Amino acid sequence: MPAKPVSAPESIDDLLTRLRAAEGDLPRRLQQCAAHVLARSDRIALSTVAQFSAEAGVPASAMMRLCQVLGFSGYSELQRLFREALSTRPPDYATRLARLKEGPAGHPSQLVAEFVEAGRLSMEALARDLDEIKLEQAVAALSSARVIHLAGYRRSFPVTAYLSYVLQKLEVPAVLHHGVGGSDQTTALQPGDVLLAVTFAPYSAETLALMQAARDRAVPVVALTEPPGTGLTGIADIVLGVTEVDFGAFRSLSATIALALSIALAVAARRER
Repeated sequence: MPAKPVSAPESIDDLLTRLRAAEGDLPRRLQQCAAHVLARSDRIALSTVAQFSAEAGVPASAMMRLCQVLGFSGYSELQRLFREALSTRPPDYATRLARLKEGPAGHPSQLVAEFVEAGRLSMEALARDLDEIKLEQAVAALSSARVIHLAGYRRSFPVTAYLSYVLQKLEVPAVLHHGVGGSDQTTALQPGDVLLAVTFAPYSAETLALMQAARDRAVPVVALTEPPGTGLTGIADIVLGVTEVDFGAFRSLSATIALALSIALAVAARRER
């Protein structure tokens, strides 16, 4: 009689609890896989099965087998569980700072080292996971735009503010939507324009409203967000994923600014042709 199918864990906590309970009953190779998942679960969201298996010292087939034992169809489904966790609401700033005070907050040089490492991992993820087809689509749309509109509120604002400066220097027409003083620049969205929106989950209401306004005016929308970005597919024509690895629940914008700057330079170069 075939074994009853095991349902996949619905949360990371459920997954880790199940692994701890089953670790002693697994074959040696799978125990090795399980031990690595428990020790380095923070690496799963950004690592391929080949990379994660190599770190564990096991063949990729063993890691795939562990995923199936746990009820997943494969590594990509396990990875999705961790990637979705990247999109959950982070703790408030007081909580984040309190956590850092328990560790390196009293050592500025250590803080710098930690954020440098987070930035390095973010850059590596960008180079590894960049969707070149969508990037080409984004550059093509933006380079043919009459005016590029930039939307990035709250923590995304530094990205669009810098893009506004760069595009100005490159003599590319651009409008920065900022909401200062309650200003509403929605009427500036005109046929032939393109909106470039930068937002991360939980998405800012201001950015979503502007994206929807652009859609209503038949203005194409290009979005930069963390993968998989499925929450924006209904109101964005092109979604480019960029992962920012955090430290202490604080995320720098290293990879996002690198991607945004690359897009700006590519657009300017293409407009000169």
